[in-house]
This record gives sequence, C-alpha cells and structure tokens, in this order.
Amino acid sequence: MSLYLRRVVSLALCALLVCASVLANDDDDGKKLPAGRPDAGTELTVEQQRALGIVVAHAHAAKLPERIDALGLVLDTATLVSEAGEMTAAGVAERSAKAEVQRLQGLYGAGAGASLKMLEAAQADEARATAQARFTAVRFARSWGPLAQMAPAQRERWLTATTSAHGLLVRADLPGWHSLGSMPDRAELDVDGVRVPGRVLGLMQQTDETQSVGLLVGVEKAPPGLGAGAHLPIQLLLSSRSGVVLPRDALLYDEKGAYVFKRINTKSSPGKTRYVRSSVKLLLPQGTGWLVEGIDDDDDIVLEGAGALWSLEATGGRAAQDSDDDDN
Repeated sequence: MSLYLRRVVSLALCALLVCASVLANDDDDGKKLPAGRPDAGTELTVEQQRALGIVVAHAHAAKLPERIDALGLVLDTATLVSEAGEMTAAGVAERSAKAEVQRLQGLYGAGAGASLKMLEAAQADEARATAQARFTAVRFARSWGPLAQMAPAQRERWLTATTSAHGLLVRADLPGWHSLGSMPDRAELDVDGVRVPGRVLGLMQQTDETQSVGLLVGVEKAPPGLGAGAHLPIQLLLSSRSGVVLPRDALLYDEKGAYVFKRINTKSSPGKTRYVRSSVKLLLPQGTGWLVEGIDDDDDIVLEGAGALWSLEATGGRAAQDSDDDDN
C-alpha cells in the first residue's frame, strides 16, 4: 500500500473515532445519521468541523512551467521489432484458427467431410491461438504502450522510422514522480549541447529500476552515433496553462478521477456548513502539492481533513441533525 493510501486510511479511522465521540450525545437522544449521497454533500456544525480538524482556505493561483527536466535513455529497437513481429504473427494465427473453426462447423453441420473430433481439435487450436495473441498483445502494450494504442498504419510508420539509421525511441524518466497529469507537447534532447527535437508519444506502462513515471519520445532524425543504451538529458515542453496549487492532503481519487471537497454556506441549515465534492484535473506535481484545473482561487477548499469527510460519506453522509430539527 502506498504512503498516500496509508495516510488516507489513517485519517479515515481517526475521523470515525472522533465523530463517534463528538456525536455521542446526539445518538443518546435517539437521533440517527440520515442516509446521504456523495453528491449531496456533508453538513457539519462548527464543533464537528473543529473536532475533525478541517482547515479551509483558498488555493494559490499558478502557471505550468514551460520546461521540465527529465533523464533520457535510448531504447533498443531490436526488442521492439521482435515483440511487434510476434504480436502480428499471433494475430494472424488467431484469425486463421477462427476461420478453420468456422469452416469445419459448416462442414459438420452439413454432414460433409468433417467429424466432431476434427471440429473439437480445431476449437482447441483456436483457444490456444487466442490465448497466445492476448499474451503478445499485453506484453507489447506493457513495454510499448503508446505504440500499442496507435492505429496499425501509424504504428508501422514509427516502426520504420525508428529502425532506420536516424530514428530513435527514447524513454524520458521524471525521477521522484509516480504520475503525470498534463501530457507535454514535445521534447528536446540535449545531444552534446545540440538541441534535437522529439515527439512525446505517450506514457510508458512498464517501470524501470527508478520506479518513476516515464514517457516514450520518438525521434525521427537523430545525430549519427547516438544509439541504444545512451543516457542524455531531456527537456519536456508544455504549453502555457494556468491553475491552482493544492496540497496533496486536499486531493482524493475515485473511479471518476481526482476531486476535492469545497465548502458551501447554505441558508437551509443555519449554524451548519456543507461540504461537497468538486472534480479537478491534475496538471502537474508542484513541490508537495499539485497544480490542478477545475476550481478557482477564490473557492473555499478543504486543505486538511479531506480524509475525515470521505469517511463520513462512507458511513452515512451527513452528521446528526440538531435537537431542534428532531423536535420539529
């Protein structure tokens, strides 16, 4: 489990214990936690907010840096050619096996020259061919993810370019980074002081010994002599974009993506404050936080205590109502 997940789980457990003590008197009076939904928000009194350690503030506006330093490693395209060939061959074998099964099914159904044993043997061959095709496709996607996502014609163009005398594929690593929100537009390789342009093809799925996020960079025209295994500095270039910087403790993640909790003051529940989810787009790590889009610098964002609010949602939504509400 990552450090971030352990921190969230710890906050959630602490929040449950704190809420139990803060709301104990309300529960003794026979009041219950009403069922809540994440999109409906969580309502808390001032005392409950203080007990949960919720800190709310405005985020700081910032801009993306124009350049990010990375470490480049020129990849061995012989491995690429081998794995791409195996994936293509496995795909052809799978299609051939499926066609043979269809042919024998037609003959067997018509009672013309095909026995059940022949059909079953062909179906077994088809199953093996399908499994092999899936294996080679997964292996290729793990090693060469951006190329695997390309259309066949585009992928073939890069295969041809990078296996020629001047084409290269380079892995650009960002040490200390494990994720990347905004994709760089292009890259520049520093080859003995000469700036060589490259195209960012996408994120690499397979990590190396640095365990850092990596990008696949394609170079169609590299200087002579630059080959597989060479290490060189790379600068990743991004277009100018603005956002706000949030600490990592303010950010949570679910199947829909990253989100934060935003404070909303409502008139329907006097003396209480509502906290609702607000989706954000991760742009780039910034020190101990993230530069994000989706909120404004004048929004009231929960910077501390987001894990506690998450735990309340998981156990029923809003906190208990005041005694006056029950009396009514």
